[in-house]
Amino acid sequence: MNDYELEIGVLSDRGTERPHNEDFCGSFMESNDCAVVAVADGVSSAEGGEVASQMAVEITLRTFREEPRSAPAGQRLYRAVQQANIEVHDRAMVVPELRGMATTLTAVAVDRGLLTAVHVGDSRLYLVRGPAIEQLTKDHTVAGEKVRYGLLSKERARDHAERSVLTRSLGRELIVSRDRITQRLVRGDALLLCSDGLYNVLADGELPGIMGAQNAVAASRALVEAANRRGTGDNLTAAVLRLVGPTPIPPGESRLAARLRRLFAKPGSGGSQ
Repeated sequence: MNDYELEIGVLSDRGTERPHNEDFCGSFMESNDCAVVAVADGVSSAEGGEVASQMAVEITLRTFREEPRSAPAGQRLYRAVQQANIEVHDRAMVVPELRGMATTLTAVAVDRGLLTAVHVGDSRLYLVRGPAIEQLTKDHTVAGEKVRYGLLSKERARDHAERSVLTRSLGRELIVSRDRITQRLVRGDALLLCSDGLYNVLADGELPGIMGAQNAVAASRALVEAANRRGTGDNLTAAVLRLVGPTPIPPGESRLAARLRRLFAKPGSGGSQ
């Protein structure tokens, strides 16, 4: 296939032990060049986690659609996540049964091969490039902070008592601090957005092999089924966005520069804000 194309597969499951699902995911294909995917995991220690995660995803996608298409996709997504935070926070303030509800939210917009991610909490975004995988987001948890400060190894953090204790979540405060990540993607790249119910069961190094060269829908299903076969005590979600065909040349970049960039591209070669 010679044309640039985006494949999307999203799947959420209650897992093998939970009676209901507090994860939520969704996507919006604006055009052949531009798509948005979002994953949220409601905080189960608070009332209304299921409501918070669904609101976060639906409002993010709705607001992105309503933003002027003349604005950059990344800017539209950044504003959309803030709007989701405001509406979740406001709902919690006026409905006593939902007081204190919160959720994680990881959302990506890919426009003509340029990735922008906006992230709050401990759901994750991975870049899969061939057999290599890299976590692009930071875990906003107590254990995650200890790893970044060198106080805890990544291996020990997987079983740490504070691995799910969030230091940042969407809906708790009127204004939320959002991580913003930008990176140019190349042909064959796959993005995986997932909740902790998936990555706490499957190790990072296993994920590319499970996804394989399948299309995005089949890859997301394979990941969820693999985690469920091992037994997960949490809800789990896998959303896969795969780039098929050559990515468009960015404005102002020559064809030669674009070919060299694609040739030598490595995971993590982009930047974050």
